[in-house]
Amino acid sequence: MNALSEPKARRIARRFPLPRFSRDPEVRSVQIGVLGTILIHILLFLVAPVLLKFDHGAMPPPVATQEFTVELGPEMAPEVPVVPEKPAPFNFVETNPDAPDNVPDNTENFGAQNQQAAQEQESEDMSGKRPALEGQTEIQSNQIVSGTLEQQPPPMPSAPPVPEQQQSAPNETPAQREQIPLRGYEKLPASTDDGYGSNIAQLPGGTPDVDKYVEGEKDAPLIQRATGTTPRIDPNRPMPRPKLEKRARPAIFTENRIGTANIGPTAVDARWSNYGQYLQQLIESVQIQWERILTQSRVYPSSGTRVSVKFILNDQGVVSQFISVEGSAGELGKQSCVSAIAARSPYGEWTDDMKQVLGTQQEMTFTFYYQ
Repeated sequence: MNALSEPKARRIARRFPLPRFSRDPEVRSVQIGVLGTILIHILLFLVAPVLLKFDHGAMPPPVATQEFTVELGPEMAPEVPVVPEKPAPFNFVETNPDAPDNVPDNTENFGAQNQQAAQEQESEDMSGKRPALEGQTEIQSNQIVSGTLEQQPPPMPSAPPVPEQQQSAPNETPAQREQIPLRGYEKLPASTDDGYGSNIAQLPGGTPDVDKYVEGEKDAPLIQRATGTTPRIDPNRPMPRPKLEKRARPAIFTENRIGTANIGPTAVDARWSNYGQYLQQLIESVQIQWERILTQSRVYPSSGTRVSVKFILNDQGVVSQFISVEGSAGELGKQSCVSAIAARSPYGEWTDDMKQVLGTQQEMTFTFYYQ
C-alpha cells in the first residue's frame, strides 16, 4: 500500500503546475520573452497610476459668500417720470352772474366763474360754507339765484314825478321857481386920475342860463323854460332806478338754514373752469329749448312731477346715447325732456384740458321738475 501512494510533495506540485521551458534553446528564448512581456505589462498597469499622478498642492478652502446691501440716495436714485394724477371733476354749481369775481381759498366746486360764498343778509347761524336759503327739503339743487333766460327788452326810462302843483288842477299853471342869475364881477372904478380900478369876483351862486332875476317859490320844481311844462331832474326828488331781471335759470332752492359769514351778493364757493363754463351753457340751452317745447305743445304735465334723463355726451359735444328716461310726468312729459336735450346737439367740441380730465365721453343725468 505504501508502494501505490505518491509522495505528498509531488501531489502538491501537480496541483500548482509551474511553467516549464523547452529544452530547445530557441524555443525556450521565445517563451522567456513572452513571459517577460506579460510581466512588464502587468507591472506598468499597476505602477502607471502612481507615476502619472501630479500633485499641485492642496485645494484652497471654499470662500464663504458675502451679502451686500446697497441703498440709493436721492442723488443716486434713477429719475422716474411723475405721472400727474387725473383730477376728479368735483361738484358743479350754478353761480350768480351778478356776484363779483373772487377766487375762493379752498373748494371742490367748479362753475362758470370764480365766486366766494356770501349772502345778502345775516342769519342766525353763519358758520356754514353756503348761503342760507329757504326752499325745498326733498329736492337737492345746486342753484342759489333764480331768474329768466329770455331776452329782455331794453328798460324804458321811468316817467318823471308829477309836481304837486300840477296835481291840484288840470288847467292850473305850474308854480314858477325863483331863479337868480349867476353872479359875475363887481367893477370898482378908480377914484383919481392916477388911481387903479379893479374887478372883484363874487362868490358863486344863482341859476345858470338866467339873465335876470325871476320871482317865484324857492322849492318849486325846475322847468325847461318859462313856457315849458316838462320838469327837469330834481336832485331833491330822485327817480326810482329801473329793475332788470337777473339772467339765470328759474331755480328751485334747497333749504339751507346754516349760512355763511360773508355779507354781499348771494354767491357760492366756486372756481372757474372750461368745463364749468361749457356745462353752464349746455344747461341753459337745454332749459330754453325745454320751455319752448312746452309752450308750443300747449300741454303741461301735472305740477310736482319730475323726469330724470341719463345720457352720454362725447368729446365732440354730441349726445351719442340715451341710457334711461324715468319719471312721473307721463310719456309726453318724458318726450319733451328728451327732445330738449337732443334738439340742441352738438353742443361744441371739448377743449384739450377737458379731454384730459374727462376722457372721450361722460355720462350725465338731467332732472326736469314740472312746477
